[in-house]
Amino acid sequence: MSADSRAPRRPFPPRSLVALGRCELASLHALLVPAAGSWVVLALLLLPVGLGFLLLPPAARALRALSDRSRARARRWSGVRIEPPAPLPTGRNGERAHRRSRAMLADDGFWRDLSWAWAEPLVGGLLVAIPLSFFLYGVFGALVQPFIWRLIDDGNWYAFIPVHSTPTMVAALVLGVFFAAAGLLMAPPVLRSHARWSRRLLAASPRTRLSRRVERLTDTRTHALDTQAAELRRIERDLHDGAQARLVALGMTLDRATRLLESDPGTARDLLLDVRRTSEGALRDLRELVRGIHPPVLADRGLGDAVRSLALDSFLDVRVEAGLPGRLPSPVEAAAYFAVSEALTNAAKHAAAHEVRVVLTHAEGMLRVTVTDDGHGGADVSRGTGLLGVRRRLETFDGTLAVHSPRGGPTTVTLEIPCASS
Repeated sequence: MSADSRAPRRPFPPRSLVALGRCELASLHALLVPAAGSWVVLALLLLPVGLGFLLLPPAARALRALSDRSRARARRWSGVRIEPPAPLPTGRNGERAHRRSRAMLADDGFWRDLSWAWAEPLVGGLLVAIPLSFFLYGVFGALVQPFIWRLIDDGNWYAFIPVHSTPTMVAALVLGVFFAAAGLLMAPPVLRSHARWSRRLLAASPRTRLSRRVERLTDTRTHALDTQAAELRRIERDLHDGAQARLVALGMTLDRATRLLESDPGTARDLLLDVRRTSEGALRDLRELVRGIHPPVLADRGLGDAVRSLALDSFLDVRVEAGLPGRLPSPVEAAAYFAVSEALTNAAKHAAAHEVRVVLTHAEGMLRVTVTDDGHGGADVSRGTGLLGVRRRLETFDGTLAVHSPRGGPTTVTLEIPCASS
């Protein structure tokens, strides 16, 4: 069970009031956006006379600051992630202003920001104003209308109710409560709709996303090749220092035993016993080497049972909850297996943990593995090579690794790999 599902639900009024306040902030923010947009348009109009080349860079940066703030709020308030465009061209020291301005004019993100600056007040601002209008009009009907209708000689209308008597005043009060409640109820979904609307205009262009995708694939391919080369070197070293050395010694011992078989049978028998021990050691080395490449239990039983075998081998108290509907692609299972192994090793070696909980789930084409320990925390991916290597290995599959490890613990390692289940 995730932390979000365990968290108690907040009661209706506070959550809705927070969303309503955020709608108010979003509406005020929408009033600032046209000012930055107007500054940019003024700079564009003054380009023919040369002054626009000086005004455009600071105006574009001011507009980008507002759009970045809107992206951050969409993710923080509604959980809607808006992929940012490429950074604005800054230019090198000494570069002329008109070159920087031309680079900005060729940037897709600049024009998307400008389109958003003029559409946000008309669409986004009006959208977040709907729950505010309902709430404020409802508060007026419930708290103000009962006290002012007697002061108006020619009668008073609230919505479709003519307020000229006590019964109609009560009806207006009830309608005001209904409007206020409707505004509170509408605030959270309207805020999410505003975030989705902002994503349509503020997200990076398809060309920018394609360029980033190519760069990511290039980086992950380089890391994968480096990892593969390092793995081959490790296998060669282990074979040379382990099984190969034992097999060479085994051959030499067999040769000595063959020469002594007729002249000194007792010594030959001792040598043959030594050969058996050496062959057992070589077989053990080969099994450990194969286990480091692809554990047999992983190939035979799948990821869930392979992680359970890790739990049995660990001296920590490890609880495994595997909810996998079927087998996953072999490379994905191997990556997840070694990631869990590294997390358990870190929990035992660095976190001084006693209990570890491993949860494996697969839903909507995504493998999610969570490893939580009760250690002292303080884990940092950037300071170690183990988790950093795991992150690079997961990036080969477009996977992600997240580590939440405050001082004092607990430490939660979460990895996600997009994959299909059989």
